[in-house]
Amino acid sequence: MSQGEKPLILTGAKPSGELTLGNYLGAIKNWAVMLEEYECFFPIVDLHAITVHYVPAELRRRTYQCLAQYLACGLDPERSHIFLQSHVTGHTELSWVLSCLTPVGDLHRMTQFKEKSSVPGASVNAGLLYYPVLMAADILLYNADRVPVGEDQKQHLELARNLAQRFNHTYSDTFKIPEPFIGKTGARIMSLQDPLRKMSKSEDSPGDAILLPDPPEVIRKKILSAVTDSGREVRRGDDKPGISNLLNIFSAVTGRAVEELEKEFAGTGYGAFKNALADSVIAELEPVQDRYRRIIEDKTLMHRVLKEGAEAAQARAYRTLAKVSRKAGFIERLR
Repeated sequence: MSQGEKPLILTGAKPSGELTLGNYLGAIKNWAVMLEEYECFFPIVDLHAITVHYVPAELRRRTYQCLAQYLACGLDPERSHIFLQSHVTGHTELSWVLSCLTPVGDLHRMTQFKEKSSVPGASVNAGLLYYPVLMAADILLYNADRVPVGEDQKQHLELARNLAQRFNHTYSDTFKIPEPFIGKTGARIMSLQDPLRKMSKSEDSPGDAILLPDPPEVIRKKILSAVTDSGREVRRGDDKPGISNLLNIFSAVTGRAVEELEKEFAGTGYGAFKNALADSVIAELEPVQDRYRRIIEDKTLMHRVLKEGAEAAQARAYRTLAKVSRKAGFIERLR
């Protein structure tokens, strides 16, 4: 890294529909404060979205939704690069080179593949098996210094690190070994109905997660219906996963320490605590929702962001691909 050059951080999300409060507090809100210290690349990884059955029109709609939500949550396209994975030549090209260095056994051991392929009647395609290699290519294509990861993605980052080391050993030093970046606040926002499981959108149990577009009355209903624990004491503890989760959400939304919240709501019971939490979440999301409603109608703005983001990403990707091609023995492309 040359003097004065910022370290590069890369992270993205599949365009799988509305983002949740967990996505916002555990990831995107942290991304927005990284812009000063890092050069940030935020791909929307639409190629990863086709490993399961999907409707093309829905994929396009959800991709626009994801972009608009990114912008509404505070990701500044003037200080970062927001783009579509499918718009940048190199993700799939590098993925093929890396797949030729990847033992199939490593992919069969991936937790998410084992879980999805073990479902009775599941339709398992090669993309579902190989998408961790594509994820590694997403990271290594930009020679990212750090990658924000949740607990469920650590295994995939470890594969990227292993493939970088394997390529460097097989050919010569080319890739940086990416390090994990784990935010200090709101890193684990759990389901409202099962506080032992990470918050995520579920068609079968819509009360599990607060979605960013949820209106105030829906947010309040979901919080008031959230699973709690025996007793009435508002405190964090291993024996109180439900209230601990709600305290973590309250702390992440307001910036107040959990200990301070415990003192404020000592002796009040769960009802008053949940209503206060609902007020805070609604107040936090209101300006985000206002911005989203404006942005989702502005296709000109969204197309400009994607075009400029892809141009910056492609310039960096070409530099990496040129090195990889030369070292792998491919003849230089003739222009």
